[in-house]
Order: sequence, then structure tokens, then C-alpha cells
Amino acid sequence: MKIKPLMTEKAVMLIESQNVLAFETEKEKTKTEIKNEIENLFKIKLEGLRTRVHGNKKYVYAKLKKEFQAIDVATKLGLM
Repeated sequence: MKIKPLMTEKAVMLIESQNVLAFETEKEKTKTEIKNEIENLFKIKLEGLRTRVHGNKKYVYAKLKKEFQAIDVATKLGLM
């Protein structure tokens, strides 16, 4: 599995209120690998990255820098 965007109620609230995108990825990936993959894939810059491991999956919350809008990225992905 590469990196898969999440579209849950919580993810939509984070996009709208905090400019954060949520993803699901493999447990073994490091924060640096994830950050580089997101930045290169979507041509954006991240301000911060939080991760949460649950079971065999890692959930990633990527906060975008102010000049990039999470809602724009979500719209391009067809999530909004």
C-alpha cells in the first residue's frame, strides 16, 4: 500500500478547521518518508506531521503550510 487519503467525518472537519489532510499508510514507513511522499505527490509543503498507529495501519495527519489549502488538495482528489 502506498499512501491512501482518508475521507471520514473527522477528516472533513480537520480539512475545514485546521488545514489538515488525513492519510492511511503502512506501519513501517517513517515520518520522513511519509512527508517526502506527500509533498512530492501533491506538490505541497507541510508544516507538521502527526502519526497514530492502530492495529497494522498507520494514520497520518499532515498539516499544510498556510499558502497551501487542504480543501484544494481534497477537491483535486475528488474527496470533496
